[in-house]
Amino acid sequence: MRFGLRKMTLLDFPGRVACTVFTCGCNFRCPFCHNATLVRGSADDLEFSEEELFKFLGSRKRLLDGVAVTGGEPLLHPETPELLRKIKDLGFAVKLDTNGSFPEVLEKVIGSGCVDYVAVDIKSSPARYDRVCGREGMFEKVSRTIALLLAGKVDYEFRTTVVSGLHEVEDFPELGKAIAGAKSYFLQNFKETDDLLEPWSTFASVDRATLDKMLAAVRPFVPAAALRGE
Repeated sequence: MRFGLRKMTLLDFPGRVACTVFTCGCNFRCPFCHNATLVRGSADDLEFSEEELFKFLGSRKRLLDGVAVTGGEPLLHPETPELLRKIKDLGFAVKLDTNGSFPEVLEKVIGSGCVDYVAVDIKSSPARYDRVCGREGMFEKVSRTIALLLAGKVDYEFRTTVVSGLHEVEDFPELGKAIAGAKSYFLQNFKETDDLLEPWSTFASVDRATLDKMLAAVRPFVPAAALRGE
């Protein structure tokens, strides 16, 4: 495997001074994705070999206390569980970002104790999931990941990036029901970048009043729901 690397972040791993490791490739095609290069790219496009990555991590043990592994979709790669184990064995806390469509792999990763925090993007309500993630039949898998995390064996968060043109206030009661009882859920507003999967689209951010209505629609099911980045 090869990797992209953000050498330090205070944002990607809650409560940790961390670096962020990026993998390429994704089984979703969310049209508003802001990491199109990673989604479409190959390992040859990434800068760091595994040897170079671990050399870097070994040199940062006193400066960093966490590593966030993201993508693309990290669990798309059979090598990722071993990657997480190696990072954990160096003494770092490990966060995994995933789209939730590989529940069997995630269950094994959690059971092995090599991940400390899991962040799952909940794309939309069950009825509109296919449209928003760009693939058919994904919510059944995501729902199994939700159930796995609600069981409380690892720290976690759910989050939804809200996009004008893809999300409506009416989506959020059903989304809330799907993650009912979650201890941590965030709405975050879409932000335009120069690396969108569909750069010709008319997607835009949502105004604050609409975000507040979406949040209010979720809170009967997830009282801890909050806005992030506002």
